[in-house]
Amino acid sequence: MPDLARRGGGKAPAIRSRDDAEREIAKVEKFGARFLALGQGLYPALLAEMEDAPPLLIAKGDLGLLDRRSVAIVGARNASAAACRFARGLAHDLGEEEGVVVVSGLARGVDSAAHDGALATGTIGVIAGGIDVVYPPENSERQHALYERGLVVAEMPPGTEPRARHFPYRNRIIAGISAGTVVVEAAPRSGSLITARLAAEAGREVMAVPGSPLDPRAQGCNQLIRDGATLVQTASDVIEAIRLPTSSVRSAPTRYEHAPEEMIDGEDVLSSVESLLDPSAVPVDEIIRLSGATSGAVQMALLELDLAGRLERHAGNKVSLRPA
Repeated sequence: MPDLARRGGGKAPAIRSRDDAEREIAKVEKFGARFLALGQGLYPALLAEMEDAPPLLIAKGDLGLLDRRSVAIVGARNASAAACRFARGLAHDLGEEEGVVVVSGLARGVDSAAHDGALATGTIGVIAGGIDVVYPPENSERQHALYERGLVVAEMPPGTEPRARHFPYRNRIIAGISAGTVVVEAAPRSGSLITARLAAEAGREVMAVPGSPLDPRAQGCNQLIRDGATLVQTASDVIEAIRLPTSSVRSAPTRYEHAPEEMIDGEDVLSSVESLLDPSAVPVDEIIRLSGATSGAVQMALLELDLAGRLERHAGNKVSLRPA
């Protein structure tokens, strides 16, 4: 890692010691959780298909839920009573009638209602902080219920208190782990719309529940439908939209790309990638296309720039160069 940072033109970051890593592993195991590594069997197959899939996840609960087909239900934290009731009923019907696992973010409002509706049939909560941190505090009983009867997934190390910058990263996991995302109620520029955009960019189905044009909390959903999202009124609408097969969604292990022997060397790739970047965010897929290098080579170059402190990562698998 220090060598990669130096190649990227920056200072080497502090590397945690083996003792630090072992202490973290021990803390995770003591809490009753476990690590899921990208490329290994237990790692969520759909999430592994994303370019920015987290290399490690920490999970506590029923890991068997990761083998079942899943749909995300997200929405406003200050949701209306009608939206919460609809989310709870939709989550219940998806689990009871279709055997679908419901994924959400363990936030207030629509998220909490969705988890409650699917608790008996299967639900996964993706959190922004550490696996052992409850947020918001009033969801303590709900989160512990998911530890026992569902599954809780985190990317951050144990003990990490959630910060605003963590939530977009959490949202990409919600979108990536699911075959489709249903937005029940969302204002413009809300976190739920970030999740919907990430789902669309990952090639997943985006669905929305229409609402009154007089309610600001419905404007985001109505705009999604106007832009082409599937209108959802029942669990059958969701199943029809995602066209899920009856078999498990777990697929073959992730494929890793390797550069052919005639591929330009790492210095050339780094130079090419750096020349394509500026302070404006651009999708990584576009960098790969324009550079002519393999995905693996471009990701390595981006890692070098990231470790050097010269890269800014954005939601939606976009990157930009930090101003000098």
